[in-house]
Amino acid sequence: MVLLFAIIILALIFDFINGFHDAANSVATVVTTKVLTPFQAVIWAAFFNFVAFFIAKYFLGEFKIANTIAKAVNESYITLPVILSGILAAIIWNLTTWWYAIPSSSSHTLIGGFAGAAIAHGGFQAIHASVIWIILLFIIVAPLIGLLAGSLITAITLHLSRRIKPTKAERFFKRLQLLSSAYLSIQHGLNDSPKVMGIICVALISFNSGVGSENLPHWLQLSNISDVHDWVPFSCFTAIAIGTMSGGWKIIKTMGNKITKVTPIEGFCAQTAGALTLTLTERLGIPVSTSHVIASNIMGVGAVKRLSAVRWGITIDMLWAWILTIPVSAALAALIFFAVNLVFK
Repeated sequence: MVLLFAIIILALIFDFINGFHDAANSVATVVTTKVLTPFQAVIWAAFFNFVAFFIAKYFLGEFKIANTIAKAVNESYITLPVILSGILAAIIWNLTTWWYAIPSSSSHTLIGGFAGAAIAHGGFQAIHASVIWIILLFIIVAPLIGLLAGSLITAITLHLSRRIKPTKAERFFKRLQLLSSAYLSIQHGLNDSPKVMGIICVALISFNSGVGSENLPHWLQLSNISDVHDWVPFSCFTAIAIGTMSGGWKIIKTMGNKITKVTPIEGFCAQTAGALTLTLTERLGIPVSTSHVIASNIMGVGAVKRLSAVRWGITIDMLWAWILTIPVSAALAALIFFAVNLVFK
């Protein structure tokens, strides 16, 4: 029981870290274009991160990405030490990339950690290769969709607003940025919180199978992820919202200024493109990196002006972080699993 509660607490801590690590995804452009102050922006984003819970539960009626995460590892190889090791590895990598202001993927570090610990426990047959391969494929596909969407929406928006006076256009798109930022924050919540839900659910299912549901209080009983009690998604969406309110100022600076200079029109286009991309992947049930998507949206927006407007040196550093996240997280989780296994043998 102690190990189960430790996993739940660590999962929510990871969700909190995910919030402040990824706060830049929703608020970077709205801050750098001075639509909102940094404090106003993170409160705005956190509120809509939390609103996403009610949209998922009462409008969409499901948490698709939670199911995908739960299916990444073969059920017979899921143990509490495996889950604990994956979460610890994810927290360590997330904090490391945050410290160095690298907008890496919280999603991929969680998946990499979970898979790496499972492989250390049971070999490569412990993971569902088809699920992992789809996630790996979208490391490439999602940023490409984001790049294309950012470029296309920017080109269309600039064409439609070409006859509006620049000062009037700036005021108009500053207002629209509030809507696009809210939409993006909702999609960020729908995309990221269910991943931690999936981890907590597999921990509960594993624990139930070991001790028997009849021996547990009702709120801890779970045999199927579709029957999850409301406290799990509610706590996950709350944790990410509180994390977002804590901000992620180092990464906001990278996302908002270092990739390319962003105007209110371009900020609106980047946020809209990001939200639409995340809507597509969430409906497909594919966990993607919001950091990858938004960074590629900003690149696409900058490239419409001219290719030299994008600081490609920064993007190359980010690309290396994207490539390394899953294997590094997996290797770290494997090492932690061997240590944890010695303690809990």
